Amino acid sequence: MFYILFMDIYLTIEEKYLQALDELWYGEPPKALQLLNEIITNDPLYARAHYQLGKIYFYEISDYHTAGYHFKTCAELEPQFPDVYYHYLRLLVFLDMEKQFRLVSEKALKIAGVNYASVYNLIGLYAEKKREWADATEAYRNALLEAMRKDEKDNLQESIERVKEKKRQVKKYNYELSN
Repeated sequence: MFYILFMDIYLTIEEKYLQALDELWYGEPPKALQLLNEIITNDPLYARAHYQLGKIYFYEISDYHTAGYHFKTCAELEPQFPDVYYHYLRLLVFLDMEKQFRLVSEKALKIAGVNYASVYNLIGLYAEKKREWADATEAYRNALLEAMRKDEKDNLQESIERVKEKKRQVKKYNYELSN
């Protein structure tokens, strides 16, 4: 027991981070959370630990404020890290944080390695939630241009059709109200 504890003390931050990723991979978020928090305690500027903490707090714990803090911190510490933007934007859509969503999505579309189709899809989803049909359709079409997989393209086509149907329903509803 002492030997394991002794060995744990001498793990580098990178080794501890990889161990945390292994714990996540094997379905052990509590262990990963402990390791990632140890990393942040020792090195608060370790951006990728903030990213993983954001994912755990968002998807596993549903602590959205803490998740947002970690995603934002990661994006500020390592703005060229593309993986953070999708999850950060999903959280902002979920929380309906329009101003922050617009700022982060604009930034994400300038970062190499970001999945632009996913970002445009989230922009479309946000516009659709706001009933901004033209903006939603444009975003979904931009996502379609960036999409590489057939299933992704099919989902985007469905989104475009869904927006068209919603737009028709709103017009029909407004017409019936005015008669």
